[in-house]
Amino acid sequence: MIKKEHVIIIALLIIILTFSILIALNLNDNSDLHSIYRETLANNSNDPGTVEVIRNIGNPNGEKIAYVVGVHPLEHLTHETLVKLLTNMTGLNYCYDLYIINVTEGVGYYGDGLDNYENPGRQNGQNLAYKYVYPEIANGNYKLAVDVHSNIGAYPFKTFVFSPVKEGLGVKYASEVSKDCENITYYAPDTTTSGPYLTIPLNENGTPAFYFEEWSFAPQDVKDSHVLELINAVDNIEK
Repeated sequence: MIKKEHVIIIALLIIILTFSILIALNLNDNSDLHSIYRETLANNSNDPGTVEVIRNIGNPNGEKIAYVVGVHPLEHLTHETLVKLLTNMTGLNYCYDLYIINVTEGVGYYGDGLDNYENPGRQNGQNLAYKYVYPEIANGNYKLAVDVHSNIGAYPFKTFVFSPVKEGLGVKYASEVSKDCENITYYAPDTTTSGPYLTIPLNENGTPAFYFEEWSFAPQDVKDSHVLELINAVDNIEK
């Protein structure tokens, strides 16, 4: 006859084994989340903000693509949407590094009396991008960089992509994304203030780069839908 204490031990072993199997299955199902880590690139009191990067989102064995958010701090709702959605995606083809610029000085707010282009936080973000993000991406062997922005609706289109150079892979990839998206068109404004600080030098020095622009005042569910379109289209760019 099996003693009571032996039954208890066997039951405990079965429970432990069951939990071990469940944990192992869960780790396998979420294998593309386990290599993700966050790194601080800049946290200097002399800077008007900080810069960090979330690395290895998606397929850690895939080619690398960079996303950048925070260059213009007033556009933070779209930036936050990209961070929220991208960091929770699984089954991606590429490996993504997400660069996050956190401007802390001169941020302001829409309607503060300053033209958006005069907002000091805008220039602070551009300077941080050029000082910290540009060299990381330029020297990081990336297939592509996507700079995420939003606009107040002054353009003919509210949701669009474009590369600020006339030709090259940045233009090609942005065009491919727009063709793959129902709600994202390709539209290139005449000028861009942040181009010289990130996307233009990247394109000129071998890393294709383009912008994604969302309407600042779109409802959150619309932002979510458009950003998901962007993420999926970028992830399906031809290898």
